[in-house]
Amino acid sequence: MIDREGPVPPYRQIANALRARIASGEIPPGRRIPSLVELEDEFGVARDTLRKAVQVLKDEGLVETVTGMGIYVVQPDNAPSGG
Repeated sequence: MIDREGPVPPYRQIANALRARIASGEIPPGRRIPSLVELEDEFGVARDTLRKAVQVLKDEGLVETVTGMGIYVVQPDNAPSGG
């Protein structure tokens, strides 16, 4: 799945794949994205590469780290808050 010879770095390819899953609703807001171990198995890349991919999504405001729990898709800004 990862094109190591292409012009797009592997971490960007992984970020793009995860972003597409989030956009399609495959990983909906409030849900945890796969762990680094799971992503490592899926994409066959080093954890540093996966951390860079996740950082791209964090910088875009799509995911956030919940200490001790994992990395979760954030609610869109235009979603009504509970209550």
